[in-house]
Amino acid sequence: MNILEVRNLTKKYGDFMAVEEVNFSIEQGEIFGFLGPNGAGKTTTINMLTGLARSTSGSIMLAGVDCVKNIKSAQHMIGIVPDESNLYEEMDGFDNLTFCAALYGMEKSKREKRAKELLEQFGLANTGKKPFKAYSKGMKRKLTIAAGIIHDPMMLFLDEPSTGIDVESARQIRKLILDLNANGTTIFLTTHQIADAEKLCHRVGFIVNGRLVKIGIVERLISESQMENIIQFKVENDVLSLKEELAKQLAVGVDVIDSNTVKIHSTEPVQLMPFIQFFAENNVPVYEAKIIRPSLEDVFVKVTGIGIEKMRKEKEGGNK
Repeated sequence: MNILEVRNLTKKYGDFMAVEEVNFSIEQGEIFGFLGPNGAGKTTTINMLTGLARSTSGSIMLAGVDCVKNIKSAQHMIGIVPDESNLYEEMDGFDNLTFCAALYGMEKSKREKRAKELLEQFGLANTGKKPFKAYSKGMKRKLTIAAGIIHDPMMLFLDEPSTGIDVESARQIRKLILDLNANGTTIFLTTHQIADAEKLCHRVGFIVNGRLVKIGIVERLISESQMENIIQFKVENDVLSLKEELAKQLAVGVDVIDSNTVKIHSTEPVQLMPFIQFFAENNVPVYEAKIIRPSLEDVFVKVTGIGIEKMRKEKEGGNK
């Protein structure tokens, strides 16, 4: 059953087309990843879905509610975690949470109880009385997520949840997302961290220049992208001199990564033993052989034509 239906969603700023006729749906209980480079239209789309921006045309239906005509009726069903925190620096964690709960009309006793539960659940109980400005980046991110779910929304919109935080905090955020989903929360996730999307998402959509260019189940997209069979060998001796002979004798493509690493690729199934025998005959000891499988990053690069490193540099540079 679909909780969200988006049809022909479009946003124009003058002559600039920020989002053009985007169509997708999200099933109740899934984690849906929305991936693309800076300026692709990810945040603009989230803003339209959550009522922070008005669409130029198109429809948004959330659990049967028309979000274009009546977003206020849907806002109690959604939680929003923006890419940068919207909490108050001078207020402590507990007061930030109870203030957000009050905005949703929760009674005092219920919002205070819920705030304490979330501080405990997110590992922030010992910092609940510290001002928000004293929190680390990871702690700020966790409290911002807690604020987004203070009212138990059916659907949570997460915009770049793990950007700019340390490795351990990012791991904790991923676990929180999975726990929330396991408890029934549907999640719409945008991220530059394609590896995170591969670990977390059931389905993903790729948006480039305001257009949704591909959408599908993560495992299926990865499987479809595997056009070649690849095996990587690590050896003790320099293999550069053997490259041509290896390619000719075994009828495969050969890429020498460095003096001790070689990748074999072929459109046909590849067996290990002929290569092991080849290296043995040429006195080249092999100490590692592994099958290389494509990742969601490979799919992203193939579909969008945009390198992962470029995306990371854009985010580090603060481009929007």
